[in-house]
Amino acid sequence: MAGLADSGSNPDVDLLFDINGLAKDAPTWFDRVMEFVGEYGIVLAMVLLVVWCWWSVRRRGDEGAASSVAALVWAPLAAGIAVLVNVPIRGFVERPRPFLDHQGLEVLVTGKTDYSFVSDHATIVMALGVGLFVANRKFGLVGIGLALLGGFCRVYMGVHYPTDVVGGFALGTAVALLLSPLAMALLTPVMSAVERSPRGGWLIRARGVSRPGGQEAMIPGARKEAAGAEERDLAA
Repeated sequence: MAGLADSGSNPDVDLLFDINGLAKDAPTWFDRVMEFVGEYGIVLAMVLLVVWCWWSVRRRGDEGAASSVAALVWAPLAAGIAVLVNVPIRGFVERPRPFLDHQGLEVLVTGKTDYSFVSDHATIVMALGVGLFVANRKFGLVGIGLALLGGFCRVYMGVHYPTDVVGGFALGTAVALLLSPLAMALLTPVMSAVERSPRGGWLIRARGVSRPGGQEAMIPGARKEAAGAEERDLAA
């Protein structure tokens, strides 16, 4: 299994050299930007996108807020599960990093000693992107676009073959979609209970946003005060 791409005539290797060759022609500052984006930037952007989507969902406070937040919770959980699934896959395939088998690559990140297939980065960002798509299509499309950019960066940096990235995309997508029905069945009731909670309801719906059926969301204690005021009016 270690020799998935040992030949220079292999399209996987050819594409690797074509994409990584861009790093040789690019200015040093651009390579540093791609290094940061590929190693940390895309993951950070995905996390911020999930938080932004959550903020938008709770401010809108529509009828499906609890299920939308449940899907947002599922997104990072799916990424974590996908990485765990990848552990035995890496151990079975045992594919070395491309720069160990092929000379002449411009490697932007050093210290990568683990196996190459499947790419953890590609797996994580695509699982987040697809999980985000389950919650909100507009945010999800942006997330999937960022994931594709992240995969390109991994090949550009010389630390993964293109098929490592494609495999990561497939794994992240499979986990996020196939386990989504079970995850939503478990998480949606939990988020609905949180929504009804006086202290945790703000995580699902912003204060003052009307609940389904037109009932206004009330801050804790407001119902007691209103009832007390009504009793005083009756006594008068």
